[in-house]
Amino acid sequence: MAPAPDSPQRSVPLSALAPDGALPVEPRRGDPPPALRHLVSIDDLSVPQIEALFRLARGFSEDLRRHAHLCPGLISASLFYEPSTRTRLSFESAMLRLGGGVLTAADMQASSAKKGESLADTVRVVSGAYADLIVLRHPSEGAARLAARASSVPVINAGDGAHEHPTQTLCDLYTLWIEKGHLDGLDVVLAGDLRYSRTIHSFIFALARFRANVVCVPHQGLELPDYVVKRLREEYGMEPIRADASRLGELARESDAAYITPQKPHQLSLFTDASGLKVERVDAVYMTRPQTERFAKLEDTRRYLKLGKQQMAVDGLKEAVVMHPLPRRDELSEDLDSDPRSLYFKQAARGVPMRMAILAHLLGRVDLGAPGPAAEPGFYSLPEGPNLCANPNCISRTEDRHVRPAFRLLARLPLRAACAFCEREFAPLWVGLRSERRYLAPEALRARRWEPEDLVFFAQESEAHELGYASS
Repeated sequence: MAPAPDSPQRSVPLSALAPDGALPVEPRRGDPPPALRHLVSIDDLSVPQIEALFRLARGFSEDLRRHAHLCPGLISASLFYEPSTRTRLSFESAMLRLGGGVLTAADMQASSAKKGESLADTVRVVSGAYADLIVLRHPSEGAARLAARASSVPVINAGDGAHEHPTQTLCDLYTLWIEKGHLDGLDVVLAGDLRYSRTIHSFIFALARFRANVVCVPHQGLELPDYVVKRLREEYGMEPIRADASRLGELARESDAAYITPQKPHQLSLFTDASGLKVERVDAVYMTRPQTERFAKLEDTRRYLKLGKQQMAVDGLKEAVVMHPLPRRDELSEDLDSDPRSLYFKQAARGVPMRMAILAHLLGRVDLGAPGPAAEPGFYSLPEGPNLCANPNCISRTEDRHVRPAFRLLARLPLRAACAFCEREFAPLWVGLRSERRYLAPEALRARRWEPEDLVFFAQESEAHELGYASS
């Protein structure tokens, strides 16, 4: 018997999906809706959940047409403020193959955003009754976090500025997992634009969690941002050291390569070669195009890295698979298309079953049977005071009329905080206690009992005085 139209769909265990694709248990009237969950960052999933999604995607891929019973009556809304081909179409294909429907707003500049409607208001409207899930792409960093806080349905980050692109990362990890059989201990080259590529940023954090080793081969001037390197070191124990990548041939000839490993520094204590740790061979090369749409100024890309059959013929790359998130420009030669090591079109194709798995999970239709991540750090809005986020592309800057600044607490001693939207750390010179209407230097908080909800930050004492705070 089919469920009544107004009956909530019940999730089923991953292991219970029958070989013929049929639901083993009928949904029951009155089952509670699934808990609201979002995919804003790759950190929103635990490693066991990621591995469970891989297994689910592999099952879906065996026959993409056998799973239309999972999401009947459910609707996904595509809100794309930036152009997209593969991400948008693969999500829409995935939802349709699960039996759901799709609303598409592929050009949000032709929507009410053109009239000045805020992102949060758009999300409130769409999540109100229009859709059961939102897939969002936006040029501002932290936009997905803002959308998740405004939404009453799950939000999936399909790319927010140069910040993160978690579902592309899942597709990339899934491809490596399928091809190599594991992720732990792999040596992966990340080449090209490492500064502005949100795909690279999500991918390197995920590789760190799986204890893979990363060889960074950036185009000159497009190295990993300092805040990414700092997070790798502090949160994942990944220590960057100089690399001798000469065995990678032309690919690394003009690059200041770095080797980033989860090994602890003392385990590298015997390393004394001034030319760098020798990279003998790698398992994968992940090539990226120059993200010219995000360049703050015109960068010289005339000598941008190129990868073709000639570059892939060297000994250090003979066993490496070739990956690229697409679209490509001149950095990836078409003569590699027929090479069995080239996986970029497989990556694109595997985006459909992987995103089917993501949708089924977030919509509560499949129970992954794996514990989620630890609770995320608190999100604290700042009802007054200046915005100390120095990132001009943060959503708190680009929509400053609609978005109040917010922060996450990184450490208490010494006090460290970061923008809750784009995650860039900021260094306040003065901290106010709203309950006491007093301000003091951050180090003076050591002797006080205080709660994050009570804090407000200032860059100058005059800002505190303007709001009626007195020196403590």
